Amino acid sequence: MWLAITLLSAIGVILGLMLGLAARWFAVDEVDPLVSEVQALMPGSQCGQCGFPGCSAAAVALVEGQAPVNCCPPGGRALAEKLATLLDIPLQGGDALAEPLVAKIQETFCTGCTRCYRACPTDAIVGANGQIHVVLTCACTGCGKCAEACPEHCVLLQPEAVSLEQWHWPKPMVVA
Repeated sequence: MWLAITLLSAIGVILGLMLGLAARWFAVDEVDPLVSEVQALMPGSQCGQCGFPGCSAAAVALVEGQAPVNCCPPGGRALAEKLATLLDIPLQGGDALAEPLVAKIQETFCTGCTRCYRACPTDAIVGANGQIHVVLTCACTGCGKCAEACPEHCVLLQPEAVSLEQWHWPKPMVVA
């Protein structure tokens, strides 16, 4: 009995040491906490409209100053203002911020081929084979992959309809 307890204890100590060495050997580099905070604010749709392969790469570029705070069209003005406040930099572009685009399907031309449905990375298109499809604007990132896949060219990218979350009062014109 004492032999079994000693053997199991020795195995536990050896495996513990091996795990400790493996943790040091295969350690992941520390991530800047500001990058993590910026990435948490971003939509996380990985659409690529900003010119970066995903939201994590865009967050790194924003923190390093290689991208403007208004680079994310799905995030819109609200995200740009939050990023400008967080990064303590002025909001660039003023009213010329990119409007978020969402897909809209022209029902008269849709044949229900499901190519747009299969191309959508966020499952924002609802429909079935041979039926008219509908876009869920709350899930659409405006990446345009559905418009490229549509053989009838019935998918259009349009600015998102104005809602309370994205509405912005335009600045009055200054008359000199």
